[in-house]
Amino acid sequence: SEICYKEAYCNKGGAWALSAGGTHMEENILQEQDVERKTYSVSEMAKILGISDRSAYNLCKHTNDFHVLHLGRSVRIHKESFDKWFSSCS
Repeated sequence: SEICYKEAYCNKGGAWALSAGGTHMEENILQEQDVERKTYSVSEMAKILGISDRSAYNLCKHTNDFHVLHLGRSVRIHKESFDKWFSSCS
């Protein structure tokens, strides 16, 4: 599986600091720009499937059925590929 890394810079107290992906800053930027998210978090995917977060992480680790992105220590699931896979399961 392909591994991607993402780094975000945020302004903390007047100084720019490096922070890992998946921050609240990213969510605020998306809301301000009215941008549609193209990924699910592992917790969101777990809720959709009705499984625990741990089971969802294990699924992400072992699946080739949909695209999983590793962003630093964060894991994101590509919405379109997941939704396509999920709809084909029913």
